[in-house]
Amino acid sequence: MNNSQLIYVYDPMCSWCWGFQQCWQKIQDALANEVDIIYKVGGLAADSDQPMPVSMQQFLQQTWQRIGQQTGAKFNFDFWQNCQPRRSTYPACRAVIAARYFNKERVMLGAIQQVYYLSAQNPSDLNTLVSCAQQIGIAADEFLAILQSEQLEQAFQQELAYVQQLPVQGFPSLVLCHKQQYFAITVNYTNANAVISTIHCILAD
Repeated sequence: MNNSQLIYVYDPMCSWCWGFQQCWQKIQDALANEVDIIYKVGGLAADSDQPMPVSMQQFLQQTWQRIGQQTGAKFNFDFWQNCQPRRSTYPACRAVIAARYFNKERVMLGAIQQVYYLSAQNPSDLNTLVSCAQQIGIAADEFLAILQSEQLEQAFQQELAYVQQLPVQGFPSLVLCHKQQYFAITVNYTNANAVISTIHCILAD
């Protein structure tokens, strides 16, 4: 147990989080012995059954292109033809919290990102999330029992409230808790060393 925590605030359907993935892995590898790494969901878009407006679909496709150019992250644009996009990331957020009960939050996050960005499947849909759970070795009935429980909804709402108190300005965000102070760490999508150096400076103080 370390004295300091590095809090990673993310959303499973945040495309910038997908773009940050490789850099974030390097940061975790470098700091794993110095800080406790904590994952928290941010809740990008509330529950909705409404189809995503065409203007937002176009905006997000442009965002995917920009992230791909900037970070080298791969995207499967078939999603926009094959799926009915909805502006709803809360189901995916609940799914990673449900996986946390099985100590599989991070692998669930990876599974959701893979099916969304590479396999053109929609994580706003329950059947996609159940499929992801099964892929990582969680039985569908056990996963659904937790996913649809009041206990999980309370945990999710508490997490959203907690994140709102942090110095977070979007996703992904990094917040270092050191000596009972919270420090917003600037996310760099292509230079892990810049982030690591910033954190080392604070830890050394």
